[in-house]
Amino acid sequence: MSPAVPKNPNPSRNRRRVLTLLGLLLAAAVATFGIAWVTPSKDPGELDPRIASIMHKPDYPHAQWGLLQQNPENGDVVQSTYPDQFFVPGSVAKLFGVSGAWHTLGSEHRFVTPVHAVGERRGSTLAGDLDLVAQGDLTLGGRTRPDGTVAFTNIDHTYADDIPGATLTPQNPLAGIDELAQQVRASGITKVDGDVIVDARLFATDRDLDPAPSPLIINDNLIDLLTTPGSGAGSPARLDWRPQVAPYSVTSAVRTVAAGKPTDIKVTPSADGTRIRITGTIAAGSDPVLRVTPIRDPNAFGRTALIEALKRAGVEVTAAATGPNPAGRLPGSYRSAPTVAKYTSPPYEQYARLIFKVSHNLGANLGICLMAVSTGSHQCPDGFPVLAKFLGSAKVDPRAVQLADGRGGNPADRVTPRAVTQMLTYWQHTADADRFREALPTLGVDGSLADNCRSCPARGRVSAKTGTVAGGDLVNNRLAVGAETAAGYLETAKGRYDVFFVGVNGASAPGINGVLAIGNDVAEVAAILQENASGGS
Repeated sequence: MSPAVPKNPNPSRNRRRVLTLLGLLLAAAVATFGIAWVTPSKDPGELDPRIASIMHKPDYPHAQWGLLQQNPENGDVVQSTYPDQFFVPGSVAKLFGVSGAWHTLGSEHRFVTPVHAVGERRGSTLAGDLDLVAQGDLTLGGRTRPDGTVAFTNIDHTYADDIPGATLTPQNPLAGIDELAQQVRASGITKVDGDVIVDARLFATDRDLDPAPSPLIINDNLIDLLTTPGSGAGSPARLDWRPQVAPYSVTSAVRTVAAGKPTDIKVTPSADGTRIRITGTIAAGSDPVLRVTPIRDPNAFGRTALIEALKRAGVEVTAAATGPNPAGRLPGSYRSAPTVAKYTSPPYEQYARLIFKVSHNLGANLGICLMAVSTGSHQCPDGFPVLAKFLGSAKVDPRAVQLADGRGGNPADRVTPRAVTQMLTYWQHTADADRFREALPTLGVDGSLADNCRSCPARGRVSAKTGTVAGGDLVNNRLAVGAETAAGYLETAKGRYDVFFVGVNGASAPGINGVLAIGNDVAEVAAILQENASGGS
């Protein structure tokens, strides 16, 4: 799911960068592995008539469909159309970037975020600074359930401004920060006669990745704004917002209107993003409406959040709580600075599940940066050669994969159906096969496929990453649907799965419901594939 194509502030620079990255992808994999790519020779025959009827609907006069279904054990092709043509993948591209990060880090990798005491301890007073060293932890405890799994809703809060029905997980987004503060207090420190600093030197923020990851991430670098209608028409709406950290403040002038009247809520942040005003209307009796606004400076935000958490834990900090993050005070190393707190994340497999289930764009782009860090680099683009090397080792044809981000939102992104099934086939032959498959949305059950095919025979038997690319067609006053895609696994028998890709490029829709209808068509094709493969059982 990638509802909007990112704006390109510097087209010529991006074109050069894309060409460079593609060269790295091809050269690294082909030169290192000398791979020759073989096309299966079996004739897949004609498409199932039900599938053909979907693809030939009058709704798709200028669109192009692609499909490939294969047995991953012997490579036999079951159904196929345009398997070696490039398609805009949308968030199906996340299968590649997340796979690369998963392989590089390992499914059990945990991010350990430390806080160091830099200075001299004088009893319970630290004459110096507390430095939080950011490690690229995607949630920092903000979604972690008591059992250690990572919570998600089927429509994530990161999509609240684009897709109706986005909801929040119940966890406290400051849970990890609070835990660090409590550990500092438990270490015996009650006063910091100095400052609190976020060390974000793990990697440099790369604005060519949209959204741009940062080494410290709290609540996906977003402020959540939840508006609930009042008791009746004319009454003020209720506002709840989180995480509440200074100097951020929110005021609401949203009014409740009669049931059935339009809900129209506008969010207006100040120039620095810290003063937020919400205006508009919400219909009486309607569900709460979620909106989000970005945290412009994650490091300053995190610094203040930790200072406020320390105060709640009984630790005084003499420095002002708000203001810029004083990164210039950071030491060259922490060899002589003891660790006084550390937060340990759930395993990466849980983050991959979050990224796949809700199509988490920030997390997918973060994987590119983390692959760069694995080489000792601080520059996110250096993650692409790592991905290229992995593709070669996974027997994925790098010439059939064009990526300039991890999320599937860059205009350059293209993949072939065959490359996607090669990626899926790789995982079926690893010890993490079940984990990887189960991390994907499940048809009719959860994630981005929760509302599709809820009562069809294939419900619960298709696991697939979905993708959407849509934007405004101002000439025709409609939505241009650049891509609607799905790729993953079809259960053919207990413990046996086919791999598949299905997608359409170049469709259009009158509005968001039309986009959802195209998604239903793609999901229906996947369901038909599964029913046929399992004999309808």
